[in-house]
Amino acid sequence: MAATKDSYAIISLGGKQYRVREGERLLVDRLKTDEGKTFNPDVLFLGGDGEGTLAPRTQVTAKVVGHVLGDKVRIGKRRPKSGYRRQTGFRARLSQIEIQSIGAAAKRTTAAEKEAPAPRAKAQPTTTPAAAEPPSGYADLTVAEITEKSKRWKIEQLQAALVFEREHANRKGATAALESALAAKQEK
Repeated sequence: MAATKDSYAIISLGGKQYRVREGERLLVDRLKTDEGKTFNPDVLFLGGDGEGTLAPRTQVTAKVVGHVLGDKVRIGKRRPKSGYRRQTGFRARLSQIEIQSIGAAAKRTTAAEKEAPAPRAKAQPTTTPAAAEPPSGYADLTVAEITEKSKRWKIEQLQAALVFEREHANRKGATAALESALAAKQEK
């Protein structure tokens, strides 16, 4: 769906959702992005001209105009007949953003692009036999994924992944998960 003058998007920032249009300025909770920089918030919905797309493959580009303080909120407490009165207040830290464009195509990474770094890792010499290599895409796995998936790998793959982990990543959690999976396989 192409962006038209009546198009709008629903974006998610800081756990809140905002309905935005191009050129619109709005105040949101403080962002870590510096003033003058652009960023791409998560797009939940794209609509306009009576049509709508849920989870579209488009991007919204927003620019941080500045960081400001919100209006002062006064909070007062009192207890009758005792003379107890307290006042406090706060000012919310906010960021003012401007929506620059809606509808630029988002770049999605495919499985082939994610596995592209793997051949570089294979080209480096290892101490394991040539037939034993870590599972495909091993370098991109998180420690939790390694813990879960290592239970289904062969002993040779576990040994190769352990060598790879000690040479390259050296993540304690992954090393421990691989060692325990290897010990469980060798006991069988």
